[in-house]
Amino acid sequence: MSDTFFYYPDIRENSQLSEEESRHCIKVLRMKEGDRLTITDGKGFLYDCILVEAHPKHCMVSIETENFRDKSWNFNLHIAFAPTKNMERNEWFVEKATEIGVDEITPLLCRFSERKEVKSERLRKIMVSAMKQSRQTVLPCLNETIPFHEFISMPFSGRKFIAHCYPTEKKRLTQTYKKGEDALLLIGPEGDFSEEEVQKAIEKGFQPISLGENRLRTETACLVACHTVHVLNQLEL
Repeated sequence: MSDTFFYYPDIRENSQLSEEESRHCIKVLRMKEGDRLTITDGKGFLYDCILVEAHPKHCMVSIETENFRDKSWNFNLHIAFAPTKNMERNEWFVEKATEIGVDEITPLLCRFSERKEVKSERLRKIMVSAMKQSRQTVLPCLNETIPFHEFISMPFSGRKFIAHCYPTEKKRLTQTYKKGEDALLLIGPEGDFSEEEVQKAIEKGFQPISLGENRLRTETACLVACHTVHVLNQLEL
């Protein structure tokens, strides 16, 4: 596999790279015809290629070999969160979660939400960059923003958790999550979920959890949840 790593979802159907990836290839990396590069389609496939036409807007490649390399974890991790008012914090979470490993991210519209909309295109670009940087082959799914009450009614086959700060009985995530389980975690806005939202989620099968004694920012809580699940899956039982 080449040290130069690119993303192009349509590589099987079209040997011409996107303008963005072509620009990076020629203007940034200064690659030339005959150079080798590795391309992922974001669906688990890796393609070892040769650059046959070096153009800053439409590079052409020739596929030499094709291999499948799935994600490095054997569980499904879905994090649904209420985006913060500061968009940079949302971008930071999405980038780091992609590097650590997440399957799906869903922005939620909650009662105390500070942000009603997110720039999905911008977040997806950050996820692509993080996927390439961490040399992964599967691009996480970024869903569109959805109202909280609508989301919690959607089916999910794994364990469902809701993290909140109310002084009610709840276990830590480390005490209740089991290695290998698919997990869906809800993280609320800076003002937390409303008590009604927490109750509705519990009625829908979500287990209330704590991520520790400290009160965390939304994006920090999201990343702690993501990392905790990965660490628990790496433990030798």
